[in-house]
Amino acid sequence: MELLDPLKNPTLAAAPFFVLTLLLEIAAFKWLESDTHEMRGYEKKDARTSLVMGVGSIVSSAVFKAGTLVVFVAMSVYLAPWHLPDDTWWSWALLIVGLDLAFYLQHRFVHRVRIGWAAHQAHHSSEYFNFSTALRQKWNPWAEAIFWAPFPLLGFEPWMLYVAFGFNLVFQFFQHTERVGTMWWPIELVFNTPSHHRVHHGSDPEYLDKNYAGIFIVWDRMFGTFQEELHRPTYGLTVPVGTFNVLTLQYGPFVALARDVRAAERWRDKIGYVVMPPGWHPGESRADAEQPREVTARG
Repeated sequence: MELLDPLKNPTLAAAPFFVLTLLLEIAAFKWLESDTHEMRGYEKKDARTSLVMGVGSIVSSAVFKAGTLVVFVAMSVYLAPWHLPDDTWWSWALLIVGLDLAFYLQHRFVHRVRIGWAAHQAHHSSEYFNFSTALRQKWNPWAEAIFWAPFPLLGFEPWMLYVAFGFNLVFQFFQHTERVGTMWWPIELVFNTPSHHRVHHGSDPEYLDKNYAGIFIVWDRMFGTFQEELHRPTYGLTVPVGTFNVLTLQYGPFVALARDVRAAERWRDKIGYVVMPPGWHPGESRADAEQPREVTARG
């Protein structure tokens, strides 16, 4: 089965390099002089929490792949009007670019819809920014299925989605570092870089909900969500979680969401809590909720 073949599962093949790179970064913080005293490096409890969340995401991702593969295969077999070859460079190029656009849209969705943010915020909960932060993944990857669904209908073989997204995740791993400054300007213009992604993890008002890119920063430039790095970000959520408890980090926001839904008296308010942006309250418009506020707990 393709998903179990290391040669067709980029994240599995890259795992040893993740560990090696993480160890090299730890060594760099310990023995090399930093460019700025503001770099925070690693903190044991924070890094351990990120690693535990990374291991948990392997399990949740496996369940996600197993469940969605069945659905996507059925869509491909019974609904797709044509099938694209899986052995040509252009089909892979189309899929990688198309899936990266889908990632941008999905990433923007989970930041701007509270039920999506309840799942995604765990990735932003660290107040550190290093390679271990890249492993601090959510255990609820349901939103991906919504944005991946068009691809089997467009003729891409379902197994190809997981391989292409694996490359996307491998690329993103290496953006989680403060040890790299800005890169050559053509690279900064087209691709996501550590500088761009540091902005995304910032809780500063000017950095909130910016730079959703996976591989190509051009999506943010095209759709008005790009922000260059003006200063070192304040990492984490706008309201710090103050805990290293993995279950609280993963599911605490769902508990808070359920509490708000249960307390709301009108159905429109119950639905609003689910589908409006984080920090929305009854009586507000979406435009009101778009304004950055401390109570949004966004990052």
